[in-house]
Amino acid sequence: MERYAWKATVKEGMLEEYCRRHREIWPEMLKVLKDAGIRNYTIWNNGLELFGYYECEHGVEYAAKVQAESPVVDRWNKYMEDVMVMEMDPVTGAQPLMTEVFRME
Repeated sequence: MERYAWKATVKEGMLEEYCRRHREIWPEMLKVLKDAGIRNYTIWNNGLELFGYYECEHGVEYAAKVQAESPVVDRWNKYMEDVMVMEMDPVTGAQPLMTEVFRME
């Protein structure tokens, strides 16, 4: 199973709103993530910095493709624009893939 990590920044004064939106994540957004084979998805924050991690049951490329083709993901990203800054890879339409440096199993 491939792993994927991303980072982003919450806009000043918007951390609680960011957290609220994730507590109330749309069921159709969860479905897209599950359909993409995304499992064990976790997001952490340190102040306004965000770090996300998930495992890709069918590989990172497949997960990125399913998300890139989803109008639900497009709506979610638009919905989140006012609370966060997220760099997107122009090729995949997803957050740029971070390089794994260390793993302890």
